[in-house]
Amino acid sequence: MPARNVLLSVLIVACLAGCGSRQPLRVTGIQLGRSLSADHSIADPTNNFGPRDNIYLSVITTGIGSGTISVRWMYAGHVVDEPKKEVSYTDVAATDFRLQSAAGFPPGEYRADVFLDGQPAGTKTFRVEAR
Repeated sequence: MPARNVLLSVLIVACLAGCGSRQPLRVTGIQLGRSLSADHSIADPTNNFGPRDNIYLSVITTGIGSGTISVRWMYAGHVVDEPKKEVSYTDVAATDFRLQSAAGFPPGEYRADVFLDGQPAGTKTFRVEAR
């Protein structure tokens, strides 16, 4: 009889751990491009931009939870912009950010560092080329 109770307890604990588990919010992808889809993902992926292009970045997350997603846009070792968005999701989602310049971007290498709740979540590099 005690062995049966132990087995039953193990099964209950396993079911509670597996059946009710929720994955916390986490970054699963970072996309760059010139335009967005209706779901806020990138419609036209690229890593090469012209000086007058709008540069879109989409952070793909999965899981259940809320947090702060931020992007640190870098050029020549300097922070160009550092927007943040508070999010709350219950499934796969995309959070978009846009980098634009009325005067145009200087040609060169750029970097976008992505953070979730202040913790590094990934980096994308891209180029602006004179056209």
